[in-house]
Amino acid sequence: MARGKIQIKLIENATNRQVTYSKRRNGLFKKANELTVLCDARASIIMFSSTGKLHEFISPSTSTKQIYDQYQKVLGVDLWTTHYEKMQEQLKKLKEVNRNLRKEIRQRMGDCLNDVSFEDLQALEQEMETSVKLIRDRKYRVISNQIDTSRKKVRNVEEIHRNLLHELDAIKEDPYGLVDNGVDYDTIIGYQNGGPRIFALRLQPNHPNLHSGGGSDLTTYPLLE
Repeated sequence: MARGKIQIKLIENATNRQVTYSKRRNGLFKKANELTVLCDARASIIMFSSTGKLHEFISPSTSTKQIYDQYQKVLGVDLWTTHYEKMQEQLKKLKEVNRNLRKEIRQRMGDCLNDVSFEDLQALEQEMETSVKLIRDRKYRVISNQIDTSRKKVRNVEEIHRNLLHELDAIKEDPYGLVDNGVDYDTIIGYQNGGPRIFALRLQPNHPNLHSGGGSDLTTYPLLE
């Protein structure tokens, strides 16, 4: 059964396209190798896949450069000189761009202004003023951020200071710690272990007085002289 004729057009599926490329490349290289062996020919094949990968075939006992040298000799052309001239032209353009950039930098520093026309000086001045404005705006934003950060730190310190003052005032009003979270205390001066003592009675909320029993805690403090 004969195979159907394949329509020559781009294979849309990337996987199928890569498989076909690999198979036909190997077949092409095989035919080129057979041609060099059977006919004592020299061949050089350079191929790039759609992904940019290089594949090449070179006849045995030869090189790509030898093939190109013979190609140039037969056709009477010089591929290397043409390529070199193009590279030199590109290098010349790049040097010109570099020279102009260096000149602009020196002019912005105030040098090389003798040959600059009045219109170019005005344009340069406008560019410098615009640059200064952008730099100044950025500087003000940095300063504003630093001020906001400093203000936050000051507010935190002031809050800590107020809390410390509040705690200090609470200690001055209740040096023995007899008032705690709204719990009522009552005190009795008495003697214990040979010296005067202060008896601090904490009244529980469910026991409004000492006579109800079981609702108070007794704490003693030495009496200050």
